[in-house]
Amino acid sequence: MPLPNRVDPFGAIAAVPERGLMYGNRGGRFHRDDRTIGEKPWASRQWICCVLSFKGRRRAPLMGRGFTELFFLDEVTALASGHRPCFECRRADATRFAAAWARAKGLPAPPKAPEMDVVLQAERLDGRAKRNHPAYVEDLPDGAMIARDGRAWAVRGDALLPWSYGGYGRPERRGAGPAQTLTPPAMIAVLREGFVPIWHGSSA
Repeated sequence: MPLPNRVDPFGAIAAVPERGLMYGNRGGRFHRDDRTIGEKPWASRQWICCVLSFKGRRRAPLMGRGFTELFFLDEVTALASGHRPCFECRRADATRFAAAWARAKGLPAPPKAPEMDVVLQAERLDGRAKRNHPAYVEDLPDGAMIARDGRAWAVRGDALLPWSYGGYGRPERRGAGPAQTLTPPAMIAVLREGFVPIWHGSSA
């Protein structure tokens, strides 16, 4: 039976069989002993996106002691839900992410992970709910995600791709006009500065 450890672009966690391309956590353990999710679905503001395999490490069983393992369709999904690249298993990607952050913010040097986490925590949460942000869809970079008609849509080129746990569906014309972004503003700024996230193969 699937565990409740799959994250959607709204930041919600569900029990579905699809696993996705990326792995991560939210700074520690927030599941109960019966492996259900507690009232607060994060342990700290260190929300990270990792690779599925790193130095042969294995955790068995999942959602045991230590921390709550999470899975994402791809990095586009992880960014939308508020997870940045991990500085341990994805150091090169995380370094590029921090450099793009510095360019976007006009900083003299790339920020440390805790500095970015403070900003992201404020941008991804409204209390315990997901915080969305107003924008214009025509201004968004590739890899940003918006909410429309109760669904999540990823921006890629001139198209919007409808998201699902199993992959992206048939693209629709991006168009123009106001939108509510799921991807936090700091993440969108990083995407504008050239950070390229990992996409699921269905996006092609």
